[in-house]
Amino acid sequence: MTLRYKHTKISCYLGYITQAVVNNLAPLLFVTFQRNFGISLSKLGSLIVVNFVIQIAVDMLSAQIIHRIGMRGTCILAHIVSASGLVLLGLLPLIMNNTYAGLLISLACCATGGGLIEVVISPVTQAIPSDNKASQMALLHSFYSWGQVAVVLLSTLYFTTVGIDNWFLLPIIFAIIPLLNIFLFMKVPLATLVEDGKEMKISSLLKTNILWLMLLFMICSGASEMVISQWSSLLAELGLGVSKTIGDILGPCLFAFLMGLSRMLFGLKVTDKSLMPSLMICAFGCVLSFAIVAFSRVPMLSLIGCGLSGFFVGVMWPGIYSLSASLVPYGGASMFILLAFAGDIGCSSGAGLVGYVSDIVKRTGNSIFKEIVSFSDSTQLGLKTGIIISMVFPFVLFVGILILIRHTRIRKAENSKL
Repeated sequence: MTLRYKHTKISCYLGYITQAVVNNLAPLLFVTFQRNFGISLSKLGSLIVVNFVIQIAVDMLSAQIIHRIGMRGTCILAHIVSASGLVLLGLLPLIMNNTYAGLLISLACCATGGGLIEVVISPVTQAIPSDNKASQMALLHSFYSWGQVAVVLLSTLYFTTVGIDNWFLLPIIFAIIPLLNIFLFMKVPLATLVEDGKEMKISSLLKTNILWLMLLFMICSGASEMVISQWSSLLAELGLGVSKTIGDILGPCLFAFLMGLSRMLFGLKVTDKSLMPSLMICAFGCVLSFAIVAFSRVPMLSLIGCGLSGFFVGVMWPGIYSLSASLVPYGGASMFILLAFAGDIGCSSGAGLVGYVSDIVKRTGNSIFKEIVSFSDSTQLGLKTGIIISMVFPFVLFVGILILIRHTRIRKAENSKL
């Protein structure tokens, strides 16, 4: 059987599903780890920090890895490490005397694999011949969202039918996905993103003014995504008084579903010419949805705001990737590495800002938005205060895209006069 570029797309889609698995499966097991192994919440929280730190470190090192073993080799390595991390997640906590160390080792492998997937799959997809690169990129990123939804729903189904005590088999079952994708990436054709010798080095890219603007956009995009994604479950639990399971479905699952839906619709409708206006509309919509979450006194309306934020934020990450590729055509894989690095910085800063502000408000009981938000519960008041402050991220993106559109129109007008 001769494999074609459509098979390359399938392997890239499976790559993003793999990334969704390694990023989202372990947090669903945190309560089980706490109950079965007596691991404190602070230690479990530190695992999330370790995950972000490792992914950022992988972003920094990935240029050297790609240079040494190539794009195909890096794709294969990413899936080997991801599969290993999932298998170890099911084994090490049970066989090691130090359970926390076992979790740390397995999740470090998962984070390394997920980080490599993030920096390598997007440029592989961008290189596939297509008349509409923006559409192709958006469809790719929608599979991360579908993967996230599948992880939550399938895990809930598994725990309900098989039992939570058999949790250790679930990561091993999920490891089948990256294992199969290893063999696909060994055979599928890979196109060249930039001709040999023409790809810009990182040092040259960092001297390009427009790239710095794209990096700022990626920080805002990552932060906007994590502000609601990381806290929507808790918002659902506190506001609606539901269980953790229902909170996961109503919060992160709804967020991920609408994010995937927006990416799919964006992929079907967007053209390279409509890319910047679409990003501007989504940034503005994200500001409005954050406001609904923060200021609404009706819990169900706040939950709808969480879902809407997922819909609007979904376009940002793949849209900025495509915009960067069109504005810096010789950026190559190095540019995608820098963009992923900036996005991960945004993810950690967005989620961290809400948590930091929430802790301060909960400890002091004071918020400059207390009269507007009007919540006596200190936890909800803290979360909503953090979300209000985080509105700065999509707002900066909105203003930045607006300035870029204006600058582009002026430059086109000047060129037409020549």
